[in-house]
Amino acid sequence: SGADVLHLEVGEPSTGAPRSVIEHTKQILDTTHLGYTEALGMPPLRQAIAAHYGTVYGVEVDPNRIIITMGSSGAFLLAFTAAFDAGDRVAIATPGYPAYHNILAALGIEPVVVESGPEHRFQPTPELLEKIPGRIDGLLIASPANPTGTMIVGRALEDLVSYCAERGIRFVSDEIYHGITYDHPAETVLKLSDDAVVINSFSKYFCMTGWRLGWMVLPNDLIRPIECLAQNMFVSPSALSQHAAIEAFNCRDELETNVARYAENRRILLDALPAAGFDRIAPADGAFYLYADVRQLTNDSIDFCRRLLHETGVAITPGIDFDRERGNRYVRFCFAGSTQDVSAASSRIANWLK
Repeated sequence: SGADVLHLEVGEPSTGAPRSVIEHTKQILDTTHLGYTEALGMPPLRQAIAAHYGTVYGVEVDPNRIIITMGSSGAFLLAFTAAFDAGDRVAIATPGYPAYHNILAALGIEPVVVESGPEHRFQPTPELLEKIPGRIDGLLIASPANPTGTMIVGRALEDLVSYCAERGIRFVSDEIYHGITYDHPAETVLKLSDDAVVINSFSKYFCMTGWRLGWMVLPNDLIRPIECLAQNMFVSPSALSQHAAIEAFNCRDELETNVARYAENRRILLDALPAAGFDRIAPADGAFYLYADVRQLTNDSIDFCRRLLHETGVAITPGIDFDRERGNRYVRFCFAGSTQDVSAASSRIANWLK
């Protein structure tokens, strides 16, 4: 209807791909025949990702273990299909990304909810896993996480990896928000285990959501099964997006400028929201989200977000999207937009709550 809406609800960067990626892609379109690539992805891109792990994490990764996928969504589908059987049980902390549950359920795999609260930084722990009745075949973590922005680092990550290794639990790590952190860098599980499945994407840090390109780093036992699945499910990832992604690794200055903007937007919200009444916010270690407890204001996050939108023009996300049992008391703010919009939204929300 043309209303003035400030969008703090959509979980994606507000900027597009880096400028040199766009220019490089134009050249590829003019000069390259874009046919099918290898099902596992173009070797130059797999080598560039391997070099990325060496540069950023100091970890040596064999390019043969790196699989290019149709976004992280394609990676989850392939990984879950290859690593688990129908009837297996995979533990996932809530609040969390809802597609995890839906993809697992579609494959006949049981998502086992680990209800993690602020005392656990909304992340799974060995103690919480011990309380789950019955066997656990897999554990899926996200660090930084959506919707909370919390991370698992240091001894906490080591303990989780060790716990799973000792019990034969397949470890899957969603590292899609790596690169977008504030007080300390995220840690890749690849430093601790060669048996974990690590999933990442060009959608968040690299600002290439619509290009639909992701990757996995696999243990050796899953490479051939996933190659067979990828050949039949997808044939190959987008050739154009793969060419573009190689250039993305040359754009760190521009990408770090985006992260600096996210940090400023985060600061604005962390100053404004507690003063306005949102005084219980998950530790926002990374990603571009704040997850706020609003039980003092509402017990219906959907209605709360609807009223906020209609009365202020600020769009945020109800927590029920991420936690079916407790999400009625939480909301998520995304601060990936412009600093001007985030600042204006903060003022509108504060005035509305007054």
